[in-house]
Amino acid sequence: MDEQPATRRLSARDFDQDLLDLYDYYAHGKISKREFLDRAGKWAIGGLTALAILDTLSPNYALAQQVEEDDPDIRGEDITYASPNGTGDITAYLVRPTAIDPDNPPAAVLVVHENRGLNPYIRDVVRRLGKAGFVAMGPDGLSSLGGYPGNDDEGRTMQRSLDQEALLNDFFAGFEYLQALEGTNGKIGATGFCYGGGVVSKLAVAYPELAAGVPFYGSAPDSDQVALIKAPLMIQLAALDQRINAMWPEFQKALEENDKRYEAYIYPGVNHGFHNDTTPRYDAEAATLAETRMIAWFRTYLAG
Repeated sequence: MDEQPATRRLSARDFDQDLLDLYDYYAHGKISKREFLDRAGKWAIGGLTALAILDTLSPNYALAQQVEEDDPDIRGEDITYASPNGTGDITAYLVRPTAIDPDNPPAAVLVVHENRGLNPYIRDVVRRLGKAGFVAMGPDGLSSLGGYPGNDDEGRTMQRSLDQEALLNDFFAGFEYLQALEGTNGKIGATGFCYGGGVVSKLAVAYPELAAGVPFYGSAPDSDQVALIKAPLMIQLAALDQRINAMWPEFQKALEENDKRYEAYIYPGVNHGFHNDTTPRYDAEAATLAETRMIAWFRTYLAG
C-alpha cells in the first residue's frame, strides 16, 4: 500500500489488487479475520500493521450520507412488518417522496442490503431512491437479532448465523409488504448489493409480478430457474470481481436461451463493492454511472 497524505481519501488504486481480493474473501466470510491479518502481514511495511490495513479497507460510515435524513424532498420512518415464514417481525427503513401527485403515484423499490444488515450506506441508498421519486424500503435482515449492531464485523457474523431460507423469506415478505402498501402505483422493483444482489435474482424467480430488478454484483440464480423470470433485469458487475463474474457466463447463456429482457454492464477496472461509498473500493465514476442507469431502468419499467 502506498503512503498517502492524510487529507486524501484512499481509493482502490492505493492498494495491491491481491490485497483487495484478500479483503473480499474476508468480507464474504471465506476466510477468518485472523487469517486475513496473517496473510495481510506481507503488506505491513513502514510501521503499518495488518490491523491498520484492515481498518483502512473497512467501511467508514461517516462518509455514508449523500442524502441527509432531513432532506425536504423525502420523509423517512422506521416501520415493522410481519414475516410469518421468516425470522419474525422485521424492521425496515421506509422513505417516501414528499411531493406526490395522487393522480400519478410513485412506484416502490425494495432495497436489499449486503451480508451485514441494514447499515448506514444502505439506508442512504434508500433515501437516494426516495429523492429520485420512488417509495423505497430497506429491510433489516438482522431484526430478529436486535438489528444492525453498529459495526460490520459483528453484523456479518450475525447474518451468517441466521437460517438462510428464513432470512430470504424476510425479504420476500418485504416485497409483499410493498405490494400491499397504499399510495403507490402497484409496481414494485428491487435492487440489492452483494448478498442483496443475489436476493434480487431470487425475487425475480419467485415473483413473476416483480416489475424490474437491478442486482449489483450478486450471485446468479440456478440456470434451470431463469425461465421463471419475468422482470427485466439490469445486471451490474465489477470487472475485477472474479468470484461473482465466474457465474456470469452461465447466467447470461440462460437469459439468452430463455429470451429474457436484460442489460448487463461490467465496469472496467473496479472491484466488488464499487458502489459502496464508505470504503476504498468505491469508484465514484462507475458508481454514479451505475446508479444513474439503475434509476433510469426503474423509471422505464415502473412507470404507472
